[in-house]
Amino acid sequence: MFEGAAALSLDAKGRLAIPARHREALLAAAEGSLVLTAHPHRCLLLYPAPAWQPIRDQILKASSLDARTAAIKRVLVGNARTEGLDTAGRLLVAPELRDYAQLEKTVYLVGMGSHFEIWSEAGWKQQNDLAAEVLTGEMPSGFGDLVL
Repeated sequence: MFEGAAALSLDAKGRLAIPARHREALLAAAEGSLVLTAHPHRCLLLYPAPAWQPIRDQILKASSLDARTAAIKRVLVGNARTEGLDTAGRLLVAPELRDYAQLEKTVYLVGMGSHFEIWSEAGWKQQNDLAAEVLTGEMPSGFGDLVL
């Protein structure tokens, strides 16, 4: 279970060092293979391959004739890359994916349970600002009984 947000730095080659607190669990869940892909919200998703496969299969079942589902397929599956960590625990983020998510020096690795989101510094700030704005009113369905 991955949770929490960490501000990290991309090195000059576009590598991201996965924090030690997540590295072992990520590698164990990955069974040797990670999948890095784009998300329509302009962040990246990092999945252990076994967790990604059923999601990919569900996406691929959708019609390619509908423009919206075809667009989702192109973003999520079309940008998917199988990756691994190097011996120093770094993930290479391809230039195309860095450009898509507008990643620069500082990025945020955000644990989302089964996977991670990778956000640009500006994108992560925008998501937090948006959350504060939309959560000032009524709670979304399913969260009405949440006690913090």
